[in-house]
Formats: sequence, C-alpha cells, structure tokens
Amino acid sequence: MGTDDHAFRLGQVLVVCAPSGTGKSTLIEMLRKEFSNFSFSVSYTTRAPRGEEQDGREYNFVSRDAFIIMRSKGAFCEWAEVHGNFYGTATKPVVEMLDQGRDVLFDIDVQGAKQLKKTFYKGTYVFLLPPSQDELVRRLEGRDTDSERSIKRRLGNAAGEMSQAKWFDYWVVNDNLAEAYQELRAVYLASRCKPSLRPGILGSVLDTWTDNG
Repeated sequence: MGTDDHAFRLGQVLVVCAPSGTGKSTLIEMLRKEFSNFSFSVSYTTRAPRGEEQDGREYNFVSRDAFIIMRSKGAFCEWAEVHGNFYGTATKPVVEMLDQGRDVLFDIDVQGAKQLKKTFYKGTYVFLLPPSQDELVRRLEGRDTDSERSIKRRLGNAAGEMSQAKWFDYWVVNDNLAEAYQELRAVYLASRCKPSLRPGILGSVLDTWTDNG
C-alpha cells in the first residue's frame, strides 16, 4: 500500500434539517457551489410527473403498488406519505455512492432524518436554528409567500422540529449568514476526516515507516 492510498476515502452522509424560514436552502446551495463532490439520491414517488419532470431525473415515478412492495422488502432508508402520495429514498444507490467515495447530501425533514439515522448512523446530522422566534417571523413574512395562518402553522411546526434537535450531532444558528456558512462548512470538512471514512490511511502511512531504532 502506497501513499497514493491517502487520496481514497469512503463517502459521507451529510444530513441538514431546519425549520422553514431558517435559511437552509441558501446555506446548502452555498455548500454545493463550493464543493462539487456532493451526490443526490433520486427519490421514488407515487405521484404523477409535473411539467417537464422526467423519470429518473427529478424522481423515480412508480405505482403505489410498486412502492408498497419495495417498502415491504426494506428497500427504503426513509419514506413518508405526503398529501396522499408516497415518497422514499432507496438505500442501495446511496450505499453504492458512498462506496465510490462520493458524499451524499440530504435536505430533509426531521422525521426523515430520524429514519435515515437507523441505516446511516455514522452520518453527520446538522440542525440549523433561527436566532429567535421574532427573527423567524420576520423572515417568513419577508418571503411574502405565506398567509398569516400559514406562518402560524410554520411556527408551530418549527417548535416541534426544534424539540427534536437534541439528537443531532451539530447545531448551527443562522443569525449571520456568512458565519453560519463557515460553521456548516467546518462541520462538513471535519466529518470528512473521520477514521471510519479513510480505513486505509493509517496502514498506508505505517507502510512508509522504517525502524531506525
């Protein structure tokens, strides 16, 4: 084993969750722009394609019966029913990407993250927090896309989601976007250095050692 083996590492699962309005999409986009090695698993859904969506690109579109059969066989690492349609992430393609050294990024809700953790327990789970309730209200109102009723519902959901934050590996408060990004970036870079993701590095270095004693 030579020093070139230092370059190989297994992929990392990075899961990012946050209440609506926290700025998760912006931070994830910043991370993806800087690091081009992220992969995404194409989810399965029982809903019909919309607009110019293509099977295998936006989603894998399957029948309800086919989805239920896959679920019964344990094919999904996470799944949910939303507005009468099923959505799920298949385990096999994620594992294949990780084995190829590709990092897989999940932008997902808390319940989906909890399911993922059962399979990918060595992944890195990050919860983004708003600095305060008032600031979250200000951001939601500033989007000018939600009614007052919708904002109240999102605030209630946010409280429930934050009550689950205790089991995440890292917390990042998005008060200042630049600072929050640096923290999220640092978490990701640190996660790449886990010994479990670079199983050959120690042996590779030790192979270069000579006994000078």
